[in-house]
Amino acid sequence: MYARKILIFFGGCSTEYAVSLESAAAVLANLDPARWAPVPVGITRDGRWFYYTGPLQAIPADTWHRDAGHCAACTLDAARGARTLWLADGRRIRFEAAFPVLHGKNGEDGTLQGLLELAGVPVIGCGTLASALCMDKGRTHQLAALAGVAVPKNVRLRRDQATPAALQAAAETIGWPLFVKPVRAGSSFGITRIQGPAELAAAAAEALRHDDELLLEQAVPGFEVGCAVMDGPDGKLITGAVDEIELAPGEGLFDYAEKYTLAHAAIHCPARIPDETADRIRDAACTVYRALGCRGFARVDLFLTPAGEILLNEVNTIPGLTGHSRFPSMMRAVGMDFPGLLDRLIARGVQG
Repeated sequence: MYARKILIFFGGCSTEYAVSLESAAAVLANLDPARWAPVPVGITRDGRWFYYTGPLQAIPADTWHRDAGHCAACTLDAARGARTLWLADGRRIRFEAAFPVLHGKNGEDGTLQGLLELAGVPVIGCGTLASALCMDKGRTHQLAALAGVAVPKNVRLRRDQATPAALQAAAETIGWPLFVKPVRAGSSFGITRIQGPAELAAAAAEALRHDDELLLEQAVPGFEVGCAVMDGPDGKLITGAVDEIELAPGEGLFDYAEKYTLAHAAIHCPARIPDETADRIRDAACTVYRALGCRGFARVDLFLTPAGEILLNEVNTIPGLTGHSRFPSMMRAVGMDFPGLLDRLIARGVQG
């Protein structure tokens, strides 16, 4: 038996670059060396690819790409079935599958998955279509609603449509307060919760800094819950414990800072809700996962209202993968430790 080589992609041209570095370092530190031989491929903020062989601690510190002795420029052989990484120094590295540990645009949105699928490379996690759909909040909601899962009221506008009059009209159909969001972005970048018309123009401008389309979306009463979903044997799905995000009074948005510092928020796993409600949330998460064509794994985030209604928030096809991230924590709560989780995800992806 030999360790199978797996490309581990990290970094990327995304506002979530730093989050990817944290996730990738944790993944690399927790792989079973008897089964998997990682081939780390870092993508810099400006899009350069390097095969990286240096110390793990340099990845989250973002000094990895400065180490010329441990970085070799590289590119993927896109010939179908080649499954080879070409290095600028002449080396060739054969591998069996690829694990994109990238967050946000240019990595989680189907772009890298499309390249890998074109080259016939098995991908650990969601494929091109599901990745692209889940990055698009508007289309995610449309498909979820068709599958029978409730979604917040929302209006989608392109940059050329987002005139002051159109924004005001859309807001009036939704009601105050509301959220203004870029259609395609992650980690809450570009999202603003607003209370009234005076804040609308600035919120729209912020959303359009991150994408060419925006959503005006209902502020759902209650709190956010999440559910980890992954492929199991025989076509069945495995779900983790449902978690709950508790925001401090007056905090209306679980934004980037809160997600990674928890300065004014707490995450409860399992969620402090009745078992019957948790079961309904898991059922809704599985419905959304299947409706969007997800495979491998994903984290489905939803809202739970005071009346017990469940509405979809969004789907993360490459959720945070540090030891303390929500997806691993949900799976740990049902008895699956982080190394075991990674082992299952990669084994499933290698099988295709």
